[in-house]
Amino acid sequence: MSTIAGGRAARRQTLRRIRPRRSPAIPLLIAVWAGAAGVIWLWWSNTPSIADDKGRILNAGRITGLLAGYLMALVVLQMARVPALERRVGSDRVARWHAMSGRYMLCLTLAHIGLTMYGMSLQAGTGVVDQTIDSVNTLPDMGKAAIGTGLLLFIGLISVGGLRKRIPYDTWYHIHLLTYAAVYLSFWHQLSTGNDFAVEPAATTAWYALYGTVTALVLWYRVITPIRLNLRHRMRVEEVVEEAPGIISVLISGKRLHRIGAEPGQFFRWRFLAPGMRLSSHPYSLSAAPRPGLLRITVKALGDHSSALKGLKRGTRVWAEGPYGALTASRRSRGKVLLMAGGVGITPMRALFETLPAARGDLTLLYRANSTQDLALWDELSAIADERGARLMYAVNSPDGERPDINPETLRRKMPDIDDHDVFLCGPPGFAQDAYNALRGAGVPARRIHHESFEL
Repeated sequence: MSTIAGGRAARRQTLRRIRPRRSPAIPLLIAVWAGAAGVIWLWWSNTPSIADDKGRILNAGRITGLLAGYLMALVVLQMARVPALERRVGSDRVARWHAMSGRYMLCLTLAHIGLTMYGMSLQAGTGVVDQTIDSVNTLPDMGKAAIGTGLLLFIGLISVGGLRKRIPYDTWYHIHLLTYAAVYLSFWHQLSTGNDFAVEPAATTAWYALYGTVTALVLWYRVITPIRLNLRHRMRVEEVVEEAPGIISVLISGKRLHRIGAEPGQFFRWRFLAPGMRLSSHPYSLSAAPRPGLLRITVKALGDHSSALKGLKRGTRVWAEGPYGALTASRRSRGKVLLMAGGVGITPMRALFETLPAARGDLTLLYRANSTQDLALWDELSAIADERGARLMYAVNSPDGERPDINPETLRRKMPDIDDHDVFLCGPPGFAQDAYNALRGAGVPARRIHHESFEL
């Protein structure tokens, strides 16, 4: 791919498309809390005056169950890859919401089971275990709910940090898809055994509407939309280029790719239909502005999937989902911009470096790598800097392996007006955290540090 070819046109197209956008996070959170308040109101309005401990325990089981059911729908919604969430809130933030909601949902589910079974055992004068077995065997839809709960607990267990890191991503991903089956199995007992829905037909309708809407969004954005995208654009591998030791670029051709609507800084989830790779889908950022017939990703060999990309043959079919991510030009609020990249985090930064509208001298890129040999795409970056009148700097380890210290003093010395910049940041977690701390120490407000993590 030519370094600069189409660069000016891409910047003009990006500039026309840029509109300052307010993050929907706050209104979304308000809507979520309003829904939770509605669930609590439903429970409160159907809860009589309670005189004994048995009633208090059972009603505590009711409210934890209702809230768990509500969060269950939100957990699935956060997996639906809705563009308003993925592209504007940011995929990494949505992933954090998903993980947090999942933890709360599991805790509420366990509390619901424990409180309800304990309360029922006190009423029946039996043991908790006997009461649980009897409830699963006799109450409607409780057998399915038990299987669904078991699946949720299993998924939650393998998602715990220490264990998650020991499981290959593809294995974890496919097991994680069992969440859909778990939610389906757990849904029905909420209506058949829930007293609140038995006495409030409107609540039943609202519950069906909540879960029906979430199901429709999942089907549309995770099934129908990717099928339409790939049938329409018919992407294939055009070329594989080695950029630096262990770093390759994959050029992907297709029909009318500019109509996908991808912006520099965004990423797709890529599936290459080659032997041994068909079941793997991984996120990689665009490393250049989208062209009408060509997209490019640049990848560092860090695992089995990324290492296998080097062997892709020309003409290999490509299945893509996206674009996703909020690390785009629309986040900027100042005329001056600093891009900070660590390692392979250069990929979205390179695309932004090419296209971000900025006056000459107002755009700077700082590239952190282990050595000068690891500065992937350096020739392209240099050519872009020359054409745009932008500043290009790098920081690499010394010959004895000592890491450069990127601290507030260093940043202020290199850029005295750094506190008047928007900063776009991408790289490994350690680099990103150190850079963020240095930027905050240098006086850059948190709201002007734009970071998106692609860690899974």
